[in-house]
Amino acid sequence: MTRPMSASPNSRLTRLPTRAGVTPTSIRLIRDIYAEAKAVDRPVMSIELFPPKTEKGNATLFDRTLPALQALGPDFYSVTYGAGGSTRDKTLELADAIQRRHQTTTMAHLTCISTTLADIGRYLDDARSRGIRNILALRGDPPQAPEEHRSSGTGFEYSYQLVEFIRERSGFSIGTAGFPESHIACTEGRHVDWQRLKAKIDHGADFVLTQLFFDNDDYFAFRDYLVGELGVDVPLTPGVLPILSREQITRFAALCGATLPSSLLSTLESFGDDTAAVAHFGAEFASRQCEALLAGGAPGIHLYSLNRPEGATAIFEHLGLTDRS
Repeated sequence: MTRPMSASPNSRLTRLPTRAGVTPTSIRLIRDIYAEAKAVDRPVMSIELFPPKTEKGNATLFDRTLPALQALGPDFYSVTYGAGGSTRDKTLELADAIQRRHQTTTMAHLTCISTTLADIGRYLDDARSRGIRNILALRGDPPQAPEEHRSSGTGFEYSYQLVEFIRERSGFSIGTAGFPESHIACTEGRHVDWQRLKAKIDHGADFVLTQLFFDNDDYFAFRDYLVGELGVDVPLTPGVLPILSREQITRFAALCGATLPSSLLSTLESFGDDTAAVAHFGAEFASRQCEALLAGGAPGIHLYSLNRPEGATAIFEHLGLTDRS
């Protein structure tokens, strides 16, 4: 039975129907991808994408970006979920479309704040029917108005509850987010934040993808505390963002609480308005960052691509990982 998509009539994704209960044979549980890669000492390389807002953005993603990224042979993609569930349908549609067009495992993000249990359940049922087997469980940002949050009917305040809820439904591999510099909303210090991450893992998360950072010492302190002090044994994968512009990275860092080292800021400022030079430097900086992370024992790299292939391509080439098919 053909399952229609719920995108707008002019959406590129509406031309990619799915069949309920049908899973492409190459789609795998991400926990298995990590286990098999660990057995042969191979890094797991993944790439984050977001649902485009326009038809032109969809065309660019499918006609240019994804073919370029597919040539790199990533282990899996992840697809973001807009604030307050604003891209909920598009998240599943894009993940589904990638899996069916490219036969590459794709994970859908899911947030729980200000969302009813019924809506979360429907989302997971829809994901399952599309053959999406991997979910990144996130708390998400609360709405600006406190009264909106109180009246939302949400059943969950914290992401560990969402992790547990997904685990009880079975059939999914579950990822969650970690914060090497602590979550921006955590006022009790990074060790408290990392202990809360341990709770998410204890409730069923199979792997962790971290927020972006620019000093690798932050990642290694995070990893060493979780593994050495808390006994965590799931993959803790660093998230890396190739810088595209000074203004953009300054804004992103402020939003997520990431520290921009003064030396990095000075270098970016030295390029002035030369955006091409900034992007070239950003790819080089991220490549060196990834090289050092893998050399230090990171299980892989999760790249925040911003739907651009250039940074990921430069990093794969620098690491000698361009022939992974």
